[in-house]
Formats: sequence, C-alpha cells, structure tokens
Amino acid sequence: MSGLVDLLSSPMGKQLISGVAGQTGNSTDQTGSVLTMALPLLMGAMKKNASTPEGAQGLMSALSNKHDGSILNNLEGLFGGGVDQSVKDDGAGILGHVLGGKQAQVENALSQKSGMDTSTIATILQVAAPILLGMIGKQKQQQNVNDASGMQNLLGGMMGGGTQAHKQQSLIESFLDSDGDGSILDDVASLALGGKKGGIGGLLGGLFGK
Repeated sequence: MSGLVDLLSSPMGKQLISGVAGQTGNSTDQTGSVLTMALPLLMGAMKKNASTPEGAQGLMSALSNKHDGSILNNLEGLFGGGVDQSVKDDGAGILGHVLGGKQAQVENALSQKSGMDTSTIATILQVAAPILLGMIGKQKQQQNVNDASGMQNLLGGMMGGGTQAHKQQSLIESFLDSDGDGSILDDVASLALGGKKGGIGGLLGGLFGK
C-alpha cells in the first residue's frame, strides 16, 4: 500500500472508515466522504511543513520515535471498545502541529461540505491523524527514508505522484493560505481519487458493496 487511494480502498481502509463511523455515530458513507477530503488535506499540510529542513526533521523524528506504523497492526482492537482518549489526545497534538492556526478553518470547511457539526469533524480528524501518521511511518521504514528530500518524495508519492500530486499540493496550500469556504475540497478529493470528481459517493459505495 503506497497511497491514499490504496488506503481508502483496502481492507484496512474499510476498517478505518467503519471504525471512525462507529466512534462518531455517523454512516460509513458520510465518514468516508469526510476522510476522502481530510486525509489528502492533512498529508498536504504535512508536506508543506516538511518543506523546511526543521519541519522535515521534526516529522521524521515523530515517525521514528512514536508513529512507526504499529498502530495499524490492531485497528480492530483500537476501535473495539471505543478509541482511547490517549489516541485522540495524540491526534489533537498532531493536528495542532500540522494545521496550526488553520485547524478551525479546516474543521469548518469539512463541516460545511459534509453537514456534520464541527465537534464531530474534530473527533474524526483526531482519530484519523495518528493512523495517517502511522501509515506514513510504515512507508518511511519500508523505503528507508532518512533525509528531508526523501521525506518530500515519500509524501508526494503517497499523494499520487507527478503532475497530479503537484496540482493537489497547490490546491491544498492555497486553501491553507486563504480563508476559503471549503469549495476547494471537492477538487482535493477528486485528485486523491484519481480525478473522479463527483464520484466520491460512488467509490465509497463500491467499497462497501453497494
């Protein structure tokens, strides 16, 4: 598994979506739609932060010391009795570091697009962030990434690679640098799904056998 499309369409992705849905009491379709927009946005924010040597070193340190991918080994256990507060606290810390002062803007935009309230969006992001970082940490180990350039390439590859990833990154950075209303999230999700604009529901329906 190398990218976000692979994650969302894999058995682990189904487990992630259904687990987060159970955590918030929302449908898998609603939750999957939010994650389809949110995960590339979070990864793009990480890539932007990692564009400086200090940011890249900070991310690599977090991946080496705490987010090595082990969280992915037992998602069933993670979601089985409800996600521990420690995981959500960890997610809140990741979001604060990655999104900074733009966190409320991101949550509001996702709320507008999904129809969920911002507190539910915040919970989804808090649970998803450590899992996303674990996924990146696992890829870092597998690809033996140990410098800033390698980290940029890793994140770019996970976002789809090539022109598509550059377009997606530009959209994400313009969103994070503006006070936009969230309409850009459709395009971010479209690129994350390989250009299937408007097909998010269809893709998710396919994931769950609808």
